Amino acid sequence: MSKSLTFTAIVEAGSLNFGEGFSNISELKKFNRADGNTYTFASRQSLRYDVVRLGNELFGWNLNTVSKQKGTLQFKDELTIEDSVEMDLFGYLKTGKNSLKRPATVRLSHAISLEPYNGDMEFLTNMGLAERLGENSNLANIENHISYYTYTVTVDLSKVGIDENNQVELPNEERFNRVHQLLEVLKLLSRNIRGRQENLTPLFVIGGVYPVANPFFQGRIQLEGNSLKIEPLVQTSEFTFAGEAMKQFTKVGLTNGIFSNESEIKEAFGQVGTVEEFFQAVTREVAEYYGVAYEVAKA
Repeated sequence: MSKSLTFTAIVEAGSLNFGEGFSNISELKKFNRADGNTYTFASRQSLRYDVVRLGNELFGWNLNTVSKQKGTLQFKDELTIEDSVEMDLFGYLKTGKNSLKRPATVRLSHAISLEPYNGDMEFLTNMGLAERLGENSNLANIENHISYYTYTVTVDLSKVGIDENNQVELPNEERFNRVHQLLEVLKLLSRNIRGRQENLTPLFVIGGVYPVANPFFQGRIQLEGNSLKIEPLVQTSEFTFAGEAMKQFTKVGLTNGIFSNESEIKEAFGQVGTVEEFFQAVTREVAEYYGVAYEVAKA
């Protein structure tokens, strides 16, 4: 039976992703909405980069997987998902006489700010270096935005560790290990940017393991002041599929002391645990899906 893992998280961070900019001004990646506000975002590609970076740092994911062939940077022809967790989770395209394509089993959304950008700027100089040589310093301006952000991840558990292009099917133990490592990375996610390390550990997370691959709570996260709107989340959890309400599969993790309507969140969803408890619970369900043993870590 096919199952998927999906969750939507809220994090708090600042200035997560810059675009091309102009002159000596670095612009944040952003877009406009019909409400008249401008919102910043970190692209799914930037999130993917940091997931893979941390996968390598924490679990030794193989990054020696890329070559340049006929002017194109791509994964090496001789490698399969058995050699690369990255290729397994995020897919690949190998061009050539016999082009091979494998879709991603892990889908990430952009991390979109929940608070509008109001044009804040930061003025920078390299005065410390310039003074050493008695030179004039160089000047720069960068857009600055501290906000709550939300993003969604969806994992098709039935396709992790399986590649029909190369007739590869990994053992269930390894398939579980790869998803487990991904969850550990997402729980401790961070972004290195412009000399800063931004903490992307979730403050709130909602989701679970479902009988259908759908990012249910994507686009349902809204803030009203420092309160999290509950109704869109409750109504989404009441969706049904194959006669089953998605509410029975949905779990919520919450960091206490962040949102002003904390008691309302707990009342709406019943058993609300910590973010750590959420990740432990979904990891246990992933282990059950693959039929492998998993011992919950002790706090």
